[in-house]
Amino acid sequence: SRGQVTVTQPGAVSSAAGGSVSISCTTSQSVYGSNRLAWYQQRDGGAPKLLIYYATTRASGTPGRFTGSGSGSSFTLSISGVTAEDAAHYYCQRTETELTDALHWRHTHTHTHS
Repeated sequence: SRGQVTVTQPGAVSSAAGGSVSISCTTSQSVYGSNRLAWYQQRDGGAPKLLIYYATTRASGTPGRFTGSGSGSSFTLSISGVTAEDAAHYYCQRTETELTDALHWRHTHTHTHS
C-alpha cells in the first residue's frame, strides 16, 4: 500500500560546541528510488533552508560539516564541529515525485551548550 507515510525523528538532540550530533529519520515505507529524502534547517523566525537532497547530496552553500547518509527507510543527518549557529530546527522530508502521499512528520530541535 502507498497510503499515508509517517516520518519519525527524535524530539531533541544537544551538543557542546565543537562536538558532533546525529539526527535520525525513519519513514514507515521506503522512499521512492531509495534516496528521495531531503533535510532542511530552520532557525527561529527564519524560512527553512535546504541542506541535503537525495539523502546525501549537499545543497549549494551547505558546509561540509553537514553529512547525510542512509537509504530506503532509515536516514541520518550528522553535524560535526557544532557551532552556536547550528542551533535550529531540522526537518527531514520524503520528497515523493511519483505520487502525492499524505506526509506526517515531526521535527527535531537542536541546541548547543557550553
